[in-house]
This record gives sequence, C-alpha cells and structure tokens, in this order.
Amino acid sequence: MATNRLVVKEEVAVFASVLFDSANEAGGQEAVLAVREQLGEIIRLMRSDLELTLSLSNSDYTPEQRRNLVESVFADCHLALREVMAVMAERGQADLLPRVYEGFCDQIGSKLGLCVVDVVTAVSLDDELRQLIIAKAEADLGKKAVLRERIDKSILGGIIMDVNGNYIDASMISQLNRARHVLKDTSDGGEC
Repeated sequence: MATNRLVVKEEVAVFASVLFDSANEAGGQEAVLAVREQLGEIIRLMRSDLELTLSLSNSDYTPEQRRNLVESVFADCHLALREVMAVMAERGQADLLPRVYEGFCDQIGSKLGLCVVDVVTAVSLDDELRQLIIAKAEADLGKKAVLRERIDKSILGGIIMDVNGNYIDASMISQLNRARHVLKDTSDGGEC
C-alpha cells in the first residue's frame, strides 16, 4: 500500500475519476447523483461501524475476502460503486473512501456543472421553499443546483444544509443544544 502523499493523492483522484466516469456512462446525471448519495450513506455507515471499517482494510483478510465482503454488504449499491470499493478493499485502501467522495463531488461540479444542495428537515419541504433554496444556491454559486432532500425527525424542526462542504445547521435540536451549553457554562453567581 502506498504511503507517499502524492501517490495516495493520485490514487484517490483515479478512484474518483473511474467512479464518476463509470456512473456517468451507465446512467448520466441521475446515476452520478445516485452514486453520490449511496457513497455518502456508506461513509456514514463506516463512521458508525468500526468493525466494518477495519474489516475492509484488514491485512489479516485476503484481498479476495475483502472484495467478497464489499460485494455482499453493498450488493444493493450501484455496480460502478461496488467495483471501485471492491478494488479499494482488495488493496487495503477502504480508508480512502471519504477522500474519494470529495473527489467525486468535485467532478460533479467540474464535469456536470452542478452544485448539489443536501437538505435535511424534520418534515418534507414544500415546492415554494424548494425553489427558493435552488434559486439562492444557483445565484450564489453560478451553477445549476440540484436539491437532495432527506427527512430526519430527530432534528425536531428547522433545516440542515450542506452545499459543497459548507454546512449550515439551523435545526431545532442544535439550537437547543447550544442553549443548553450556554446555560450550563454561564455562571451568574446565583447557584445554590
């Protein structure tokens, strides 16, 4: 496994490029966006499941065993994504997946001229708000915007947005947590 930073950077770029080109050839923009979404979910899964993450790069397993693990765990994912992940696992480089995701997203912007706006809300957005978010993103970034919505009732209300790595958390749960920390850290001398 390569340890030189420049070599690793080039490998990440190759993985991202192969993934983008394969998805784009297979189904155009919709396939690319579906792969982006699946890859994001896989990264979230790997961050929450240390055993899976370690298994995908574990040198105690043969490259074939790591490939089989990818093919069985991620069988429902897009073929292009499974293939790139299988090669990465075979090479013991599954830990590079977040960097491949970043490179893949960069190519969505550069090759498709799109910016993807990820929105998380507690309830579904109405059409007027969808159009407002898209228009604002397009005006600010000078690219066609594509909205990807996800509902997460645990945020209680408000909105969480991520545009090209710029993260805005205006959810009720984060506001309540900030208020709790402020109240906890504030000392006015009146405690019992």
